[in-house]
Amino acid sequence: MSPVNDPIGDLLTRIRNAQAARREGCTAPYSRIKHELLTVLKQDGWIAGVAVEGEIPEKQLIVTFAPERLKLTIKRVSTPGRRVYSGSGDMKPVIHGFGVAILTTSKGLMTDKEAKKQKVGGEVLCTIS
Repeated sequence: MSPVNDPIGDLLTRIRNAQAARREGCTAPYSRIKHELLTVLKQDGWIAGVAVEGEIPEKQLIVTFAPERLKLTIKRVSTPGRRVYSGSGDMKPVIHGFGVAILTTSKGLMTDKEAKKQKVGGEVLCTIS
């Protein structure tokens, strides 16, 4: 198996594919940033849960989807070849405020609404609606 160049893009694609196949959840290889991203999604209610399973070499993230949520529209904004940054004043609402953008900031991963409140900007990882 070849190594993944974009682990966050891989995670988002696994979520999209599992939802398209009408599965209740999916698994992905563990990394700290992916775990934080899924935790932010869980706090906002986009997914039902996230759990870590296994030991260090084969650690896995188990994602469970919220049954009351429709299929998520997930778009990767910043890629390894093209980084997209946004300041706190430049952030525009995703789908008139019904969606959310996930940012990496100096204060950790957070949604665009939290970043505006704390007046910090950062790299826009993805948008979810």
